[in-house]
Amino acid sequence: MITVKKDNIVEDYHGTKVSDPYRWLEDPTSSESIEWSNWMGEKCTTYFSGSNTKEADRKRLEELWNFPKYFVPKKVKGKLYYQKNDGLQNQAVLFRKEDDKEVVVLDPNNFSEDGTVAMTNYSFSKDGKYLAYATSTHGSDWQEIRVHDLSTGKNLDDHIQHVKFTSITWAPDNAGFFYSRFPEPGSVAPEDESNYHKVFFHKLGNTQEADELIHEQPEDKELMFSSFISDDENYICLYVYLGTATENRLYYRPINSSEKFIRLLDKADAEYLYVTNQETIFYFKTDLHTPNGKVIAVDINKPDPSNWKEVIPEQEDVIDFVISLNNKLVIGLLHDAHHQLKIYNLDGTYSHDIKLPILGSLTDITKSKDENEIYFGVTSFLSPTVIYNYSMETMELKVVAESEIPFDTSEYETSQIFYTSKDGTKVPMFLTHRKGIELDGENPVILYGYGGFNINMTPAFNPALLRWLEKGGIYAVANLRGGTEYGEEWHRAGMLENKQNVFDDFISAGEWLINNNYTRKENLSIMGGSNGGLLVAACMVQRPDLYGAVLCRVPVIDMLRYHKFTIGRYWIPEYGSADNPEQFPFLYAYSPLHNIQNGVKYPPVLIATAESDDRVVPAHAKKFAATLMEKADQDSTIVLRLEAKAGHGLGKPTSKLIDEWVDFYAFLDNELGK
Repeated sequence: MITVKKDNIVEDYHGTKVSDPYRWLEDPTSSESIEWSNWMGEKCTTYFSGSNTKEADRKRLEELWNFPKYFVPKKVKGKLYYQKNDGLQNQAVLFRKEDDKEVVVLDPNNFSEDGTVAMTNYSFSKDGKYLAYATSTHGSDWQEIRVHDLSTGKNLDDHIQHVKFTSITWAPDNAGFFYSRFPEPGSVAPEDESNYHKVFFHKLGNTQEADELIHEQPEDKELMFSSFISDDENYICLYVYLGTATENRLYYRPINSSEKFIRLLDKADAEYLYVTNQETIFYFKTDLHTPNGKVIAVDINKPDPSNWKEVIPEQEDVIDFVISLNNKLVIGLLHDAHHQLKIYNLDGTYSHDIKLPILGSLTDITKSKDENEIYFGVTSFLSPTVIYNYSMETMELKVVAESEIPFDTSEYETSQIFYTSKDGTKVPMFLTHRKGIELDGENPVILYGYGGFNINMTPAFNPALLRWLEKGGIYAVANLRGGTEYGEEWHRAGMLENKQNVFDDFISAGEWLINNNYTRKENLSIMGGSNGGLLVAACMVQRPDLYGAVLCRVPVIDMLRYHKFTIGRYWIPEYGSADNPEQFPFLYAYSPLHNIQNGVKYPPVLIATAESDDRVVPAHAKKFAATLMEKADQDSTIVLRLEAKAGHGLGKPTSKLIDEWVDFYAFLDNELGK
């Protein structure tokens, strides 16, 4: 036992005094912070050492994970490239198909001994000679870019550093690529290390110092830029974003020009996503005045909105994405949180549907102009990703790759129900469990949610959850407001001052499961990560009586200071800022850190974070744990799992994923049913 320090820090937020006694935990390098973290680590080790289920869970999870996992391929100059993990590999390997043989292009498992260096992005040159790829170490958002010669199988000397959230956009002449980066760490004030984003062009063979500056906007230092080349290769374009706001801007200039970018769409009044262009007519998917989305045509020579033409109007279902292929538009619609595919002509007339074989989600989609075909993956809660090829000419759908898993899914089923939230809103929820399950209130449940940043919780496969199902568990996913399952209005109903709707939706999901005898509160666990970690923490604090256990992963917890760490300010459009006197009250009202009450017996909580998380810093989880340990009833169970050599989840190796789920199940086995 150590004596836990408490600072006497009190801040005045627009007349409200707020204490912050554990601010010292924000510095992971101080001796006090290290001592406290080590102490919590010892407590975590002691907690899990008492588990008698870990060995069996690990053995079974390794069996369940051990099947080939396929990723959507991309055809480049007639050659098919794809990633595959053969089972228990820490990282997926990039292959090329040649004469029905698999040729290894890049194996990220060789980047490090422990699999903690991941390939996070890759891009082919137009002529198919080079591959630029980005890597992340220990799950960090910071990445490095290298270039691989596909003919020799060796890397060039090119090496780009200090990049984060960048696209890799090859120039049409294959001379190099465009990318964006932040200032080199230490070259600006710490608070500006995630500002002053710039776009550069890297010419093959040059050093990074010689890269050409393509665009900067220092007068708007908080903007970020992502480059792409138009379909006809005549223009370089930039998406321009303010943090994670849905609304974006779009700039362009002729590819061979060195003039300033033309600010085609500069109001940030809606989402504008490029689809294709026919000379000067640019097609965009937008939600301007249409929350479910539409497709418009804009003549860049007549850019005034009065000249815009509506190509495909708003639908009853949400337009999730649009891609163009040889005068056809492939449109992905979200119907009650699962995908449907429709084909339209470029003039907006409907052509036909592509009938998907299961009720599920599209994992990715790529196109091959030369072969006039698309590739896409479809997955569900009970089906790993199946890769399909679809010919636009013959309208034939073929399976390219599918996995056999060591689990009989025929004994299980997924259903979708709709429940009523606190304010009367109908919310969908997916339930996956063994067929013929008894509704006797005794089933253990993991209720999962996210509810934010217009991210959709559509059906997805996770081999770890098969273990939960065979243990007799139910896996429930609630499609909370804050996503865009039902368009931008659904998103806006769960952001800023409306954030409490998300918590109400989640609480109502738990109540529905109990009221309909799927479970009882002692058997109900809730799980969420990142923004979902905020979700479960807020719901735990607001309704401690409702849950038997809480799995709170890499959570955002301190809603008054979140924007002061790493990229936290990017989330201000979603959450608001405590610096704003109009936004402080609703943030303070639900901030989990500031709503923990003295003497309350909170449900058992496992707070999982990682040392290298530079997106949601571990300080959130640490301050949450310290405050709970101080204030909660002494019988409350609080476990802090601080993982080494890991970040927010980016590129996490298979071995660490299995370790994590072994602990999750040990925790649930210990705590549920009490």
